[in-house]
Amino acid sequence: MRELNKKLMLELYSQMIQIREFEKEAIELAKMNLTRAAIHTYNGQEAIAVGVCAHLEKEDYIISNHRGHGHCVAKGADLRKMFAELMARETGYCKGKGGSMHIADLSTGMLGANGIVGGGLPIAVGAAFTAKYKNNGRIVVCFFGDGASNEGAFHEALNLASIWKLPVVFVCENNQYGISMNVSKSTNIKRLADRAAAYGIRGVTVDGNKLDEVYREFAGAAEEVRAGGGPVLMEMATYRMSGHYFGDNENYRTKEEVEAWKKKDPIDYAGKILTDDYGVTEEEIRKIQQEEKQKVLEASETAKGDPFPAEEDLTNDLYDPSFGEIVWKPWKMA
Repeated sequence: MRELNKKLMLELYSQMIQIREFEKEAIELAKMNLTRAAIHTYNGQEAIAVGVCAHLEKEDYIISNHRGHGHCVAKGADLRKMFAELMARETGYCKGKGGSMHIADLSTGMLGANGIVGGGLPIAVGAAFTAKYKNNGRIVVCFFGDGASNEGAFHEALNLASIWKLPVVFVCENNQYGISMNVSKSTNIKRLADRAAAYGIRGVTVDGNKLDEVYREFAGAAEEVRAGGGPVLMEMATYRMSGHYFGDNENYRTKEEVEAWKKKDPIDYAGKILTDDYGVTEEEIRKIQQEEKQKVLEASETAKGDPFPAEEDLTNDLYDPSFGEIVWKPWKMA
């Protein structure tokens, strides 16, 4: 494990700022009606993606969900290609045909976001089985929300991964809400990680808003999984500061609740560590924020000038059951 020193903290903090700025710009694009389909932002959950992916090699795999921009950025995705995908441009990761909820980048080990709640869990098990079968040393991280933990796919995935001792870490980002339903009304246990016991694997609950805690706890899980110890279930307690999607009226939660959680902003927490423990100045913090914002805005502006897919390309990239194969394969598995 890399020591969480000043240099690494600055690197991780910069990534968190980049994710936050990406989401801000995605909302601005949505306001201008430049995006296609719903935009689900990751505001408030940045410490999880960054703290987890800091321990992953490029060859390791992650599986994302509908709230997946942060995972993509933390795993090293190209900002311009991400914005192009949001704006349905042919230069996007899926040639503009997937949109916000279906970005994939196999070159960085990002096996794809998924608009189906819990849809990524079986995919993660398949990827982990491949890694174990090939004995290539790779591990898989599956990001999903508290709502997905009530899906049948969750239980099937944990059961099979446990039986076969697969190298996968299931990271449940418990942001307290499945669309508009609080987790306390959908789940009759206080800690979702307790469900790990039913499958004979380790479960741990972590404060997902504290970057240093996420970093340390995931380090242990990654080491355990790489060593052949089988899967681990990690519940990251956090909160989405924005609504379920851009345009959500958020009438299912109080302003007081939102404000209380904003005081636990993971970016503010990480910034305080930098200033209090590592002597980073407020001026240095502002410089990082400005630099990351500029990177994001430049990527967005460039993507705005990219072309839309050609009309004759409309039926490409589709599965044709009459041929039993993909008409066009955009990637090759490593």
